[in-house]
Amino acid sequence: MKLTSRRIGVAAAALAATLVLSACVPTSTPDDDTSITVALPGSLSNLYVGQENGILNYYIASIAQEGLVTLDAEGEIQPALAESWEQVDDLTYRYTLREDAAFQDGTAVTVDDVIFSIEMAQDPELSPGFSFYLSGIVSMEETADRELTITLSAPDASFATLMSTTGVLYVTSKAYWEANEGSIGTGEGLLLGTTPYRVTEFVPDSHVSFERVDTWWGGIPEVENVRVDFISDENTRLLAAQTGNIEVAFNVPFQQADQWAAIEGAEVQFVNDLSYVGLLFDLEVAPFDDVNVREAVAHAMDRSAVVESVLDGHGEVALAIPTPESLIAAYGDQADARLEALPQRDFDLDAAAAALAASSVPDGFTAELTYPATGPELGRAALALSANLAEIGVTIEVREVTIEEWLATIGDGEHGLGYMWYFSTTGDPGEVISYLYGPENPSRYSNSAVESLLAEAFVESDPTVRADLILGAEELAQTDLASFPLWWGQSATAFLDGWTIDTDTPFVYTNPWPALLTRSE
Repeated sequence: MKLTSRRIGVAAAALAATLVLSACVPTSTPDDDTSITVALPGSLSNLYVGQENGILNYYIASIAQEGLVTLDAEGEIQPALAESWEQVDDLTYRYTLREDAAFQDGTAVTVDDVIFSIEMAQDPELSPGFSFYLSGIVSMEETADRELTITLSAPDASFATLMSTTGVLYVTSKAYWEANEGSIGTGEGLLLGTTPYRVTEFVPDSHVSFERVDTWWGGIPEVENVRVDFISDENTRLLAAQTGNIEVAFNVPFQQADQWAAIEGAEVQFVNDLSYVGLLFDLEVAPFDDVNVREAVAHAMDRSAVVESVLDGHGEVALAIPTPESLIAAYGDQADARLEALPQRDFDLDAAAAALAASSVPDGFTAELTYPATGPELGRAALALSANLAEIGVTIEVREVTIEEWLATIGDGEHGLGYMWYFSTTGDPGEVISYLYGPENPSRYSNSAVESLLAEAFVESDPTVRADLILGAEELAQTDLASFPLWWGQSATAFLDGWTIDTDTPFVYTNPWPALLTRSE
């Protein structure tokens, strides 16, 4: 019974059980009957991440599918389906597939399958969450036996990472996809991948089940069966744990962490999860098209109090969109100092009132702020903001919705005030900011200088120069207050009945993580 707090950083320890070396995978004989049940704090309506790409979708699809490469504890690229890879020049990447790479139905993985998987990820209708990131590919061809060569139209500093499941590549069988006529990810089509766990059943908004197979290049793991139950209510999840019905639970509410840790045989792990939470403004929805209104809202949010009371200290006030961890490659131990040098808007109700008085709605206004049921901390922070704004005559109606409904409100042209809750799966400093300020961003924010800096950063390979460009764009955008950073988060994962994963990195959960579970005797 314990709580452990872990932080990723320059001195992060190597991943104790890495997925890139089969010898490190806990193994068992195939006749072991070891099953786990996982509680997910939300529901999924589609398993294919390109179609529905919340962070929980990544966690579940990664049980079944892999990319060409993977990321280790420090976020460095390592082999996965590709036994080796190289960047030939600024525009050319070459991958050599493993000879023993196979799908869960026993068929061999071919270069044609990988090309097909990338093409499906490029399709904006089939993969709206992925297509933008792969638009720079000019050609893909098999240039030798098991060798894939990809050519880009322009340099892309993040491309190598995109070929992993922390990026956008979930390799599937072309024959399987075509046989299922586009129903991949549904209860009928399921998924076919290359990990040691094949999807056997998916009931949207209920559960998904996996069974172990012996086709994986990495060996046979200890866990034989995995069932993931979608349990949105936090108290129901806790009761399921207390009655011995689950072995793993994602996103344990911080306020309940002590209760989870008190369960016999339980451990709660806290890890910096590369998440960013901020207020999102739609600059084309009144009254948030007025920068004074946005200033009033920003000054009314007591970020330090939220981190201390709502997050119970499990997070940090966000000084910008990029996290300190994402800037370590550029600035080393000066990453925090570089972020602290950026201008900030502190909690100040007098300043909030003055900004409102100077706005187009000096007598106040009413707006709705939604948050997903999977993020109870966002709801509590919203209520704190609502209480503060009420003191200056602004009414914020806080409403909890399903994660699907919440995602639909982002950039919908109706909600001028919202949350951005983004998990950077790659840890790249440009990932989140490019989404928030780049083309077709959800705030409908336009600033040519910001766009130019981000475009330069997109093709810059030197990490320090690239980080300087990104923080330059951040500083300009914050002058316009297109969004308002709140906190960089941690997540709490509970392991019960003696199970654990020995890791201090969020990257593990975008790999076939059940293969790393071990159980104390």
